[in-house]
Amino acid sequence: MPMDNASPKLSNTSKMPGKSWSLPAWETCPGARKGNGEPVDACSRCYALTGAYNFPNTIASREHNLVDWKSPGWVNAMVKAIGKSKYFRWFDSGDVYSATLAVKIKSVIKSTPNCQHWLPSRSYKLPHIRKALDMIALLPNVAVRYSSDSLDGERLDFGLNSTIIQSKDDFVAEKGYALCRAGERGGKCGTCRACWSTAVETVAYVAHGNKVSPKKFEKLLIGV
Repeated sequence: MPMDNASPKLSNTSKMPGKSWSLPAWETCPGARKGNGEPVDACSRCYALTGAYNFPNTIASREHNLVDWKSPGWVNAMVKAIGKSKYFRWFDSGDVYSATLAVKIKSVIKSTPNCQHWLPSRSYKLPHIRKALDMIALLPNVAVRYSSDSLDGERLDFGLNSTIIQSKDDFVAEKGYALCRAGERGGKCGTCRACWSTAVETVAYVAHGNKVSPKKFEKLLIGV
């Protein structure tokens, strides 16, 4: 049941220049699964299913947000929570799994014109959600960045996007193509804002982290 009074829980991810709002990974990631239910290549190494993301308080905050966004007052609560932030990221775990959620996110972004938003998503594979995401992308203060499933640098041929490469040596500099160098800065963005920039067509991330155990995905599938 939706809460009467919205109280979104934001993440303070040390890597980034601003806060973020997230949902439970995999459970809210319809674009992360193949037809047989197994994860697409990029999601087989999902960082949001490992490490600190398994801490009870982290899990609880994402479960809270999963219910909280349905509150009638959520949009206003989010606008207040973002406040005077200059940069904001949607989904350091989870994704836009609902067109209704996408419409609400659009309202939040539109109501915070002085904040630059970054919204990565793999839910563009669902036509009804893709339509909503494309509408969000028309706003001037957001980079809706569609994620490729590839681990070998394959790029999408539409919209702003991102891909994964095996090594920084696989990156070939060209206009509109940026390499994430957070790994060279202790996992921090530093002064880079490529992910938030609508002038950057594709961002390449160097593969990192461990492959998630197939058994973990099997357990998660039970609840999907």
